This record gives sequence, structure tokens and C-alpha cells, in this order.
Amino acid sequence: MCGICGIVHDGLGPRELDARARTMNGTMAHRGPDGAGVWGAPGVALAHRRLAILDLSEAGRQPMASASGRYVMSYNGEIYNFLELRRELAALGHAFNGGSDTEVALAAMEQWGVAAATERFAGMFAFAVWDGAEGALWLGRDRLGVKPLYYMPLPGAGQGGPGLAFASELKALRTLPEFDPRVNQGALALYLRHGYVPEPYCIHAGVRKLPPGCLARLAPGGAGPEVRPYWSLREVWLRGVREPFAGGPDEVDAALEPLLARAVAQRMVADVPVGVLLSGGIDSALTAALMAEAAGGAPVRAFTVRFAEAAYDESGHAGAVARALGLEHTVLPVAAADLLALVPSLPELWDEPFADSSQIPTHLIFRKLAGEVVVALTGDGADESFAGYARYGWAANFAALERVPLGLRRLGARACALAPGALFRALGPRGPKLHWRAGLLASRDFPQFYRALVSLLPDPAALLAGGPGAGRAAEPPTALTDPAWTLPGTDRLRQMQAWDLAAYLPGDILVKADRASMGASVEARAPFLDHRVVEFAAALPPAATTSAGRGKQPLRRLLARRLAPALFERPKAGFTLPVELWLGRELRDWAESLLSERALREAGLLAPGPVRALWRRHLAGDTSRHALLWAVLMLQAWHGRWGGGAAQ
Repeated sequence: MCGICGIVHDGLGPRELDARARTMNGTMAHRGPDGAGVWGAPGVALAHRRLAILDLSEAGRQPMASASGRYVMSYNGEIYNFLELRRELAALGHAFNGGSDTEVALAAMEQWGVAAATERFAGMFAFAVWDGAEGALWLGRDRLGVKPLYYMPLPGAGQGGPGLAFASELKALRTLPEFDPRVNQGALALYLRHGYVPEPYCIHAGVRKLPPGCLARLAPGGAGPEVRPYWSLREVWLRGVREPFAGGPDEVDAALEPLLARAVAQRMVADVPVGVLLSGGIDSALTAALMAEAAGGAPVRAFTVRFAEAAYDESGHAGAVARALGLEHTVLPVAAADLLALVPSLPELWDEPFADSSQIPTHLIFRKLAGEVVVALTGDGADESFAGYARYGWAANFAALERVPLGLRRLGARACALAPGALFRALGPRGPKLHWRAGLLASRDFPQFYRALVSLLPDPAALLAGGPGAGRAAEPPTALTDPAWTLPGTDRLRQMQAWDLAAYLPGDILVKADRASMGASVEARAPFLDHRVVEFAAALPPAATTSAGRGKQPLRRLLARRLAPALFERPKAGFTLPVELWLGRELRDWAESLLSERALREAGLLAPGPVRALWRRHLAGDTSRHALLWAVLMLQAWHGRWGGGAAQ
């Protein structure tokens, strides 16, 4: 796993292209501390930061050229089926000088072309490939969006048409003189709704994210990059609905077990130390168990963090799981002071506004891992594919609401909005949450209901500078609002899963994992995100994944064959932090400096009045909106680090 960047601009000479590429590359040293490389040809420069995982020799350096010299690649990620592809390509006459998956990817492109080769890759990746024969640049991204890729058109790039710059992180693009720092108004509204900026949007005007499962080709003389999918989550999910898995639990388990075993075993292939993050929950425990089986008796290293606060600490449960599985277990102590110390540096790591507060312990875990292992397997992706989120139970809640006429529900929502907050606080800790969630009553249909359920703010325009009308029309469509993503014939559970896989997974979970791990120069690998596992899960009807309101039934059964259920059948704490308490105590001065009237006006992104009112309510004891408040603080902190002009 590495960092990539580059530039295509036929109006610049080779020295200028090389200098720009090196400057861009230098901003991402954390993504690849083991080496840096730049390759150039007339009108193009590709750069690479190397975190050496496979073939640690010079034969694995990038950018790398194919055997014929036609293709040159700068690549971030891992192709987990590279050994299978290597054997197939060797039988077709290809020879290999080293042991890297990069060399295999280039040979595949020589054999089948860029697009057809990419369809054969099973892995996580973002790549740039220069096709010297056609003078074209290809960009590609893995199917689920594990690895990031930003791109920025460059106007006036000479006689060959517009140019392009690309990078794994925004900070690399910011070094270019053509970079436009202005904030995209629609992306800002989406951020305030979700706590992240969904793809393909970017917080900055003029920058885009290549969507998951897509290729982009910039051809000479073209109007710009042509983006097209090579894999469609929507089509995969619709196919699963049309052709559901017909077997019972035993047949589900028999089909799923080898898929997961292969995904785990392939992610253990590395020329550096490998471990697993173990929380003691279902996802990580099953991953660890399958690793132990794949290791064939060799020790498997598992790592767990121990939080000082008992309410958030799962190290005892994880230790019991590790002992039962025979893992080599290491507990990494984390104090509240360690977590708090990270807060000021968050905008440096997440250089686009990002407001999932579990980013703090996640990054600290990877920092603790650095020096122990270079690769760590995780359980990311299991909740979306196998219906593990507690909020999926809200489908039944909406079914009950639907029986009440919409007019009556709207009256109830208005009455709740007008009721004094003290009335709801008298109901206990859940009262204030019920107060601001009361708007769900007025949802006209299930898509609107679920969108409101997963939104930090039902009307982001209310917080934008310029008043309520500033962002309402500017909020662009996402998977949660695009009618094409309301999948015909789909039950509500699988509809929620599809929305989360299309938006929440790549926009939040995977952004968190990538920046948290790469910020510590550690590679995170997620077996549940193997696209073959996801394709299988897409065909599982609700009865196959859930029972009595509990999801992940196939994973529970597979794990129960290896571990006593008492060791994993328990409420999971996750990486929740007491942010609502910290904001009123340890982080109060930091928060006040970002939320002062002056700071808000200087940034020019948010309306000071509503934000200050939100802050006052929090300090007065209504902490139910702490997630929204954290999003506001992360936006202000991001602006303080990176700037950005008036929203456009």
C-alpha cells in the first residue's frame, strides 16, 4: 500500500513536470516511508511513495514499466489474486523478474488491455497507468472504494486538450498552482448532513473523487477524463434480489465458508509481518480464527487496545477469544490523554472534512501497531454485507409508522418540535435524542425516512452562511436521494444495506480506515470487502442474515464452529468515545476557540447564530447533538489548517 500522484500537461516541459510531481509526492511520505520514485515522458509525470509489502527488493519499485515498455504504472493497494494471475500469465508466455503484484498487473494489461485486466483483479487498489502507445492516462479504483483517488482537470494544457492531476490525498493537489481552494457549496451541505463528503464530490471546487468500481481514461485531444464503471454495486444488488440464494442455513454456510477462507488467506500473503486487530466481536474473531487455520500451526499475532475507561474497554473479551484460538496476543494500553492529544492533528491526516469521532482511537491503534506489524487484517465491511447495524431494525419501526396517516404524523412531528426541551429531558438520557429525531414521523416514504435516520442534520442549509436558502438547492444527489438507487423489488433490509455499501462504507468507514492506517504507515486489509464475498451476500434474503432482530447470522454460525458462543455473543462497545463529555471539559477551550463568533465569521462557511446556539445548548446539558457539534468542529479545524475561500 502506498501513495500515488501525477500530472498530465502537454504545456509543461519535463523539468517542470518532474518538479511538480516530486513536490506532490513529498506531501505523502507517511503513505510510503520505504521509498519514492518519479517517472516522466513528454507531457506526463507519475510519482509513487512506497510502503514495501511484496518483494522488498528494487524489483518492486514504482513507477514500474511493463515488459514491452508500453505501460507505466503508479499503484496503491494490493491485488490479492496476483499469484493465480501470475500462473495464468506465465502459461501464456509472460516472464517475471520479481515477486510483486505490480509486475503481474502490468503483464495482465499487456495481455488483455487495461480495462479487461482490471476486471480480473480481486483486491483494493487505486492506480494510474500511462499508455505510451496511445498517449493516454488511465485511472482505476477498486470495486468497493477501499483506496482513495482524487483527480483535478487542468485547463489550457496545450494543443492536446485539457490536462489532469491526480493523487491519493488532497494535500498533494494543493501544491499545484492551478488548485482552486474555494469550497464546493453542495459538498459542504452534504458534509453537514452525513459527517463526510460522499463520492464523487469533493469539498473543493474543481476536484472530484473517482467513484468505486470505475475507470477513467484521459485521451489526447479529448474534452476531459471519460469515467465509466467496470463493476456496478447496483447491478450486483439487483441481481441478488432477482436471483436470491435458495438454500437453507447449512447451504449458506457451506458456500460462504470457502469464500471467506480464501479472502483471509490471500490477505495474509506478504513479505512483512502480518497481524489482526482483535476486538473480541464477531467480525474480528472470525477473521482471526480463519487466519489461524490458514497459518497451519504458525503463530498468528493479534492486537487489542486497552482503554482506561471500563465502559469502552474490550481487551478482556478479546483476551479470552485469543486464548481460545491460540493466538499470540498483544494488548496495547491507551489512555484518554493519548486520545485527546491526537485531536489537533486530525485535519492534517483527514485533509477533507471528516467527522466520525472513532477516527481518533482508530488512528491511535495503528500508531501503536507501527513497529509490530506492517499489515493488519480488520473486520470492516461485515456490518454492511451481513446486516449487522442496529439501525437496520428501524425498517420495522417505519412499517408501524406507515399505518398512521401522513397528516397525523406531520402534526405529531410539529407538536414535538414545539414542545419544550425540558419535557424531553425529563424522559432521561434518550429524551433529547427522541426530541430531535421526532422529524422522522413526517417522512413521506421509506427513502426519506432512512435518509433522515442517518443524517446529522435534517436541513443542512440551516447552518450554512448566507441563510436557509444558501444550500438547499445546492445539495447534490447521492445514493440516498437518487431514484436509481431505490432498487425495484428490493426488501427494505437489503435496500438499507445497498445504500450503506454505496455511500456510508466508502464515504466514512473506508476513509477512516485508510487515513488512520496510512497515517501510521501500516496497511489495513479487510477480508469482508472481497468483492466475491459481497456478491454472495447480495443474494442472501433477510431470513438468511437476520433472526429475532440480530444480523450476521451466517458469520455467527461459522464462528460458533470454532469458538464457544459465550465468548462473542455480547453487546459490542465499538470505538465509541465520550466526546460529548470531553467537549464540556477537556476540549472545551479548544472548541470555544473554533466556535467563537469571530472564528465562525472569519471562516465564512457557517452561520454564527445557529452554531453558537448549538454550542450553548450543549454546555447547558443537552448533549444529544454532540455528533453534529463534532462535525462543525472538524469543519472549523479543517478550515483553520487548509483554508478555503467562500463557498461556491
